[in-house]
Amino acid sequence: MGGCSAPNCSNSTSIGKQLFRFPKDPVRKKKWVVNCRRDFEPTPHSRLCQDHFEQSQFEEIARSPAGGKKLKPNAIPTLFNVGEPPYPAFTVPYILHPLKPEPERELNFGDHGYARRTPLPGLEEEDADRTSEDQQPCTHCQLLRKQLEQEMQHTARLQKEAEEMKKRLYRLDRLEKGLQNFLYEDQIRALSLTKRSRRAVWSPETILKARNIRCAVGTKGYEYLREIGYPLPSYRTLCNRLETKIMVTTDMSCEELAELGLGLMATCDSPPEVGDNDEEELIGV
Repeated sequence: MGGCSAPNCSNSTSIGKQLFRFPKDPVRKKKWVVNCRRDFEPTPHSRLCQDHFEQSQFEEIARSPAGGKKLKPNAIPTLFNVGEPPYPAFTVPYILHPLKPEPERELNFGDHGYARRTPLPGLEEEDADRTSEDQQPCTHCQLLRKQLEQEMQHTARLQKEAEEMKKRLYRLDRLEKGLQNFLYEDQIRALSLTKRSRRAVWSPETILKARNIRCAVGTKGYEYLREIGYPLPSYRTLCNRLETKIMVTTDMSCEELAELGLGLMATCDSPPEVGDNDEEELIGV
């Protein structure tokens, strides 16, 4: 454990004494050394114990981080076993008028503002260095801050894209529900097919629906609907599916088919422009 550097003093922290290091300010450190009456150069490990300071040299309320007493910024040790010290204890920063013999007014322990009004030169330089170090920009912090801003911008873009996708899905969902009001599922699938894609597979419901449309609008009207993109089976597919459904033969006449009341279209009803080798956009098998 460290001990006191004053002559004829063996106090240390082991017996509960509080030690104070020599100040960094050359002027104050010199006063401490001279008052010790010891010819030596203090090291960073040199200390003086609390017994060498008058009570007026301690802060009344402030405590050190360890819980002990705290010296005033301009405290001077004066209590030594080697006679009167060359430098008396410094309690007031300056004197404007001769002091009256009133000790009560000479020592005002309640006001410690003088330590802030007249800081020692060494303390000013030390505080200035500490302030300049604190104000230096942290390159690593700036880099992290820049990366954070970039990530926030990227997140904002993704959120905007997600909102746009939600709106698009909502519109597509409404469009699909609207198509389901007058189209079957196979007709909706046929809308996404191209000429060179797989052939559409038509359900029996769609075949019957196409038959009703053919009877209502005729051959030209039916073909026109297919030309503008309305999902319907080709005329040939329609005839083949209906003939297979009712198991009739191709030698039956149109009149005989009409008598069945099914509105079927035999091969004689096929339009002249529709042949065996025509390429339809949406044909079924």
